[in-house]
Amino acid sequence: MIETPYLLFLGDAPDQLAAKVAQGIRDWRPDNAVGQFRLPGCAVSVGLNDMTLEEAKAAGAKTLVIGVANRGGVISDKWKAVLIEALSMGFDLASGLHNLLRNEADLVMAAKANGRMLHDVRIPSVQYPIANGEKRTGKRMLAVGTDCSVGKMYTALAVDEEMRKRGMKSSFRATGQTGILITGDGVPLDAVIADFMAGSIEYLTPDNDPDHWDIIEGQGSLFHVSYSGVTLALIHGGQPDALVLSHEPTRAHMRGLPGYQLPTLEAVRDMALSLAQVANPDCQVIGVSVNTAAMSEAEALDHLKATEDRMGLPAVDPFRTGAGKLVDALAKI
Repeated sequence: MIETPYLLFLGDAPDQLAAKVAQGIRDWRPDNAVGQFRLPGCAVSVGLNDMTLEEAKAAGAKTLVIGVANRGGVISDKWKAVLIEALSMGFDLASGLHNLLRNEADLVMAAKANGRMLHDVRIPSVQYPIANGEKRTGKRMLAVGTDCSVGKMYTALAVDEEMRKRGMKSSFRATGQTGILITGDGVPLDAVIADFMAGSIEYLTPDNDPDHWDIIEGQGSLFHVSYSGVTLALIHGGQPDALVLSHEPTRAHMRGLPGYQLPTLEAVRDMALSLAQVANPDCQVIGVSVNTAAMSEAEALDHLKATEDRMGLPAVDPFRTGAGKLVDALAKI
């Protein structure tokens, strides 16, 4: 188990999306984070107090969590001095990067010398099966996006939270490092061998009560040439009964791909639904989740209304307006 509370390490993150791991923990498990640690030149904040390692230790922090998800998932050499010092002061380290802590000899040496733990949450801990496509009992929802990092995890967490408030049976199923750090369990999907990705999602969402909902954390985008594979594995392995379209309307291009424009919501709806119905012919699109963080309140509400009128679906910003309309739609299935 990863010991809490955390000190969230933001390093030299260049923009807010790069710190999405820390932001997710801050937003959904605020009691688990005592503060943030930023290197000089860090361009972001998750709204916590800046702390030195000494201050965080005095505040009770047990684990330094690398809260940055950079392209390629690399442990920067600029971070090493802080990570090694943290180990020497009695912190454990936790990371969801592709570049594993346990593969860094200097970090392994420092951890052993100080009796500390290195937690790599992006390592599969189960021998997952190959997907068989058999229909499972229970119900499942998946958010599919126009791009990466548009709010699919926030949508799933907000829907799960709203369902629980209503006394409905619901489980949030984490499929990425942030979700796993928030909930303590899940499948690190993008670290699973390709042939077993869909099977890992079948494993994650087993047979359940007929009125139980598995709310599956979405990943990537079918239209993002770097990460479309994980999205398709979620669609076929998850066999969702319901899809929610996720979108961030102010972007100029796909994240990390300046030469690619975002697809329309209609294009995502049509492609995702056709692929989902391969595994579950009864799947339907039930709503739209819009990340309006870059908009004013008035702009956000106008955009949500326009989206509802255009798509003929309920549209929400789950963080600004709540997920109630999405849960209303799910309750009808």
